[in-house]
Amino acid sequence: MNIVIIPARGGSKGIPLKNIVNVAGKPLIAWSILRAKAAKCVDKVFVSTDNSEIADIAEKFGAEIIKRPDEISGDTASSETALLHAVDYAEKEFDLKIGKVVFLQATSPVRTEDDIDKAMEVFTSSGADSLFSGRRVEDYFIWEAGENGYKSVNYDYKNRRIRQNIKSRYLENGSIYIFTPELLRKEKNRLGGKIEVYEMPVWKSFQIDESDDIQICEFYLRAKILKERIF
Repeated sequence: MNIVIIPARGGSKGIPLKNIVNVAGKPLIAWSILRAKAAKCVDKVFVSTDNSEIADIAEKFGAEIIKRPDEISGDTASSETALLHAVDYAEKEFDLKIGKVVFLQATSPVRTEDDIDKAMEVFTSSGADSLFSGRRVEDYFIWEAGENGYKSVNYDYKNRRIRQNIKSRYLENGSIYIFTPELLRKEKNRLGGKIEVYEMPVWKSFQIDESDDIQICEFYLRAKILKERIF
């Protein structure tokens, strides 16, 4: 059995109750739930939350609810702690034999059920132990601040290569992760072993972290997925 886990804390510093803010006519978390339920490779969809309002909305859109304990719901709690708790809870309380776990971030609404199914195909056919979704970046030159000024991180600025000679790199976009319960428990991490990537286009890679991001995601949801006429 393959399950989806969507962690959704009630606390959010940037946008209060971000996971249920209205985006293109639906609560933000609803987009991930509905796409997960429509995916052919998914058998059950769980939302792990510490907030009763999020739980009520998630249940309304068809998700099973896992009550996330307070001790792993604070600002410093990692997603991995929520995932480990959710997997253990689902296996015990729902008596499930879980084959693969699909971890969806509620803050990445611009994806389709086809993305989930295709990511699972890549995971299965490649023999991977874990997978992340990402966008290809070929000409991003990153600098970081240091004590003595700035220094280039992912290239040598004294030996700048032309675009055609730069190896493809992938920027993790946070939309889809796939792994097994065994990998999660062993690594205490969503990624480990043989890692594969599912490539997504730039427009599907936007996340909602700040209020301005809502308009961007709303635009692409309406124009590309709902196929509404914007202009």
